[in-house]
Amino acid sequence: MVRRRPLGRQFGWLWAAYAVSAYGSGLGFGALPLIAVLALDAGPAQVSALSAVGPAVGALIAVPLAPWVEFRRKRPVMIAMDLVRFAAMASIPLAYALGLLGFAQLLAVSAVVAAARIAFGAASGAHLKALVPPADLLVANSRFESTNWSSIAIGPPLGGAAIGLLGPVTTVIADALSYLLSALGITAIRGREEPPPRPSTRPGVRAASLLDGWRHILGDPGLRPLYLNQLLVSGLIMATEPPLAVLLLRDLHFPPWQYGLAFALPCLGGLVGSRLAPRAVARYGRRWVFRTVGTLRAVWLIGLAFVRPGVVGLATVMAVELAIIVHMSLHTPVVATYRLERTPAHLLARTLTAWSIGSQASIAVCTALGGLLAAATGPRTALLAAGLLILASPLLLPRGDDLASTPEREPAGHRA
Repeated sequence: MVRRRPLGRQFGWLWAAYAVSAYGSGLGFGALPLIAVLALDAGPAQVSALSAVGPAVGALIAVPLAPWVEFRRKRPVMIAMDLVRFAAMASIPLAYALGLLGFAQLLAVSAVVAAARIAFGAASGAHLKALVPPADLLVANSRFESTNWSSIAIGPPLGGAAIGLLGPVTTVIADALSYLLSALGITAIRGREEPPPRPSTRPGVRAASLLDGWRHILGDPGLRPLYLNQLLVSGLIMATEPPLAVLLLRDLHFPPWQYGLAFALPCLGGLVGSRLAPRAVARYGRRWVFRTVGTLRAVWLIGLAFVRPGVVGLATVMAVELAIIVHMSLHTPVVATYRLERTPAHLLARTLTAWSIGSQASIAVCTALGGLLAAATGPRTALLAAGLLILASPLLLPRGDDLASTPEREPAGHRA
């Protein structure tokens, strides 16, 4: 049995900083497209561009940021990324109040926030490995995962109510302030941070370092299959959101409150899965979680193609989403811990950045292709295609001999 134990005050401040920004982002979930529609009278093409192009540009910006994060102390980087996100989000209500808000600003804010989120995640992951003993990494990642899912379950419904009562930029203000509070929480972390690796001064080596994260992932026999599996699974799951929204709201005439409930309530399953992760690894082993739970993430999605009207249809969506989220939230912290264990310290930030950029790019591509298929054939066909394709994803999961191999060790005296 895995006992709950404290991970120390310094981890507590890091967790608190993550929680406040996660709940702020939950409140502001979908705020930019909503502002585009309500305040700028944007059409479907502009809203789609805001949802896809902004994060894609942010991922491109994050590529050269990876070495910058790697070769600096991580706490100042996290604080800087929080302040960048605060300034970007705070510019929206300011421009709105002055009557200067435009679509180009929303697009720029979306890209900046996406890039800063990737850089923050890379820095925080690297700092977590230095802050928490190796035996406690899975417990720490499970707590982050549970916080993430609870913020998704609680934040969007509260944010929607706040927008209805107080106006379209209300949740953006809350989101901006959450980054400021997160920065304050990180400053409370005490203790001397280990110096970062020193970058090479040779231009060719510095340019090549942009791709070191992908080289490490694709060259590692354990990480490579998990990465490829993650690209396919996350891309296909997220690609179902637009056609499912059209199916439920337009074709099946679900009221908006039922649509919101169908997604918010199953997110509570993330609390269950994330809390089970340490127990599952202790009882069955990490290999079982990767193979069995990784497979179970993929078998439910096809059920969304067969949703019917009424209460039965609502229950179907909630059951499918609940099953996916429970298994995702169990699988994700185990993968995150394994990734930290197999990555040497001098490559951590670049590896985590490469992982995030790949996931974000996969989601953008799959969402765009799913939208085109839905427009040409209908939402059910797009949902069915995603559900069938994801059934092949377990073939990409690592085999036992991949997981048994020895992780790469950091060479003594290394300077990237």
